[in-house]
Amino acid sequence: MNTPTTNPMRRIVIAGGGTAGWMMAALMSKLLGRQLDIKLIESEEIGTVGVGEATIPALLTYHNLLGINEAEFMAATNATFKLGISFEGWKNIGENYFHSFGSTGTDHWSAGFQHFWLKGRAEGIAKAYTDYNPETVAAHANRFAHLPRNGLNYAYHLDAGRYAKYLRAMSEGYGVQRIEGRIAAVLQDGPGGKAGDITALQMQDGSRIDGDLFIDCTGFRSMLLGETLGVGYEDWSYWLPCDRAVAVQTASVREAWPYTRSIAHPFGWQWRIPLQNRVGNGLVYSSRELSDANAPELLTKNVEGELLIQPRVLKFLPGQRDKVWERNCIAVGLASGFVEPLESTSIHLIQRSAIRLMQLFPGGGINPADVDEFNLQSRRELEHIRDFIVAHYHINERSDSALWRHVREMEIPASLRHRIELFRESARVFRPSDELFGENSWVQVMMGQGILPRSHHPVADLMGRPELSNFLGDIQLKVARTVAGLPGHQAYVEQLCAPYRHATTAQLAATPLRA
Repeated sequence: MNTPTTNPMRRIVIAGGGTAGWMMAALMSKLLGRQLDIKLIESEEIGTVGVGEATIPALLTYHNLLGINEAEFMAATNATFKLGISFEGWKNIGENYFHSFGSTGTDHWSAGFQHFWLKGRAEGIAKAYTDYNPETVAAHANRFAHLPRNGLNYAYHLDAGRYAKYLRAMSEGYGVQRIEGRIAAVLQDGPGGKAGDITALQMQDGSRIDGDLFIDCTGFRSMLLGETLGVGYEDWSYWLPCDRAVAVQTASVREAWPYTRSIAHPFGWQWRIPLQNRVGNGLVYSSRELSDANAPELLTKNVEGELLIQPRVLKFLPGQRDKVWERNCIAVGLASGFVEPLESTSIHLIQRSAIRLMQLFPGGGINPADVDEFNLQSRRELEHIRDFIVAHYHINERSDSALWRHVREMEIPASLRHRIELFRESARVFRPSDELFGENSWVQVMMGQGILPRSHHPVADLMGRPELSNFLGDIQLKVARTVAGLPGHQAYVEQLCAPYRHATTAQLAATPLRA
């Protein structure tokens, strides 16, 4: 239960490092570092999950807030560019589609481009839907460059471990104090130290870290919010039955391609994420379909290049905490909930938590209305992402395993059922403006998974056949010409990063502070 407080939130304690801890520390210290005493506790003995190595375009906003130089960041984290995700075998075995960033074609204010494309398809004059999207065409051609007016929308593939170190150096430059060690106990201010707000973290070496506001970045364990404050967890495994992941890194054997590969299997799916110096690989699977003993071997048989680390199995439960802010504790990252990384949303959710906290920061004390708003926004955002992920599974034509039959036949959330029915009948996608995935994302995934709408908006019928043919042809030609003028992706990355190639991570992260 949250009650108003007038205690100023000056001493901030972040429990846990990794991507979640250091993303929170970096933004908080950049914006409010002069007003706050920020401490981050992490232990070298505790490994990080480190598999969230693909991102979405919103990360550029976070980097702009921090004043990060893109070329420096990419050199420090061995990053490559990402234009979307190739979904292979998701609709059915041997059938692929691409979910790109950016927009496809040209919309009308009353109807999206898909309506004009459907009209052109019915007339026999439309090419593949992907031919009208520059990101998809560039990805398939392994080309990339920065274009004026955000001509290509992109994100990154990055080394999560190096990214955390990069942000750590930046955060420490803004005054964040890192404390090495393991947390032994979470202390509270109630009778016997067992109820009420968190007051301090007791370390294994006997020291005590006092604070006013605590950020729980302790991963799936959720040591502060879940274990100590007793906030419950909502289980989504009925809709998302995959509950395991195994990851491994391999040496690169070919040029890095500018997209993530997501390859469906009878037991789940496999990712391939190309960095400058290696490839991240992994399986997300259902333990009912594949045993933990067999998963590492199956993964290593389906990768290219020499293994750089040994496979590691991770157990998880899809879902979310009933609240992510309770009393004076906020859970971030895996401590707050988890949806499998099918659409690369893990880092985005950390970023959103960091920005949301800065917008609702309780400088003069905790206000229950702010807490409720924080929890409401967090829940709404994760449920939207959940529905989008579930759509990939539910709309399928595979029959090769119990997993795919279950997700096709299961009862889905009403919010998702409405979206699917609306699109199937009329090709329409309506969504609140604050949702992460836009109309074009839903269109690409639903059509890619096999839904061809039964009708289109009548505004498309106002174009005669010659006019519609010219309209579609001009868009397709413009896309083709744009992509033909782009350099190869890997060559572009190497040229961009070359001036910063030999700098250390700390030197790179310190550069924005000197600017």
